[in-house]
Amino acid sequence: MTDASQGTSSGPAVVPPAPRPAPPPPVVAGAPAASAPLHALPANQLFDQLARIEDKCSRIEDKYARSEALLSRVEDKAENAANRMNEAARQSDLAALRTETRALAERTRRLPGTGALVLTAVITAILTVVLMVAVQRLNLDRLLPQRPSVGATAQ
Repeated sequence: MTDASQGTSSGPAVVPPAPRPAPPPPVVAGAPAASAPLHALPANQLFDQLARIEDKCSRIEDKYARSEALLSRVEDKAENAANRMNEAARQSDLAALRTETRALAERTRRLPGTGALVLTAVITAILTVVLMVAVQRLNLDRLLPQRPSVGATAQ
């Protein structure tokens, strides 16, 4: 058997009545002023509020201008510091170059000059000639190694 509360397809469907909406709450005397539109405020209060907003905006603009000035000073200081660092790097490069130049100058100062080289060449040439004449006069030619003659090797 079927339960009567479940209903059947052959029987008419019973629709319960719709619930009624709740009545609106009673209006309190102070409520209309709080829920009143903004234009219902007196003009003096609106002007005061507008003046406060403008004052806050001007303070914000002042803060923005100060922070912008601070940032520009920081930017200038950073640029100056970068320039000083570049100058210091150039100075250290110049100092290293000066040191290398000094070391090279010290090494070249110890080398003999042009006059000393010419004098040495002249003395060497004179001594060579004197020694060769002495060898020939004293008949010391036989102490020198003999060169093979071209005709002797051909035979």
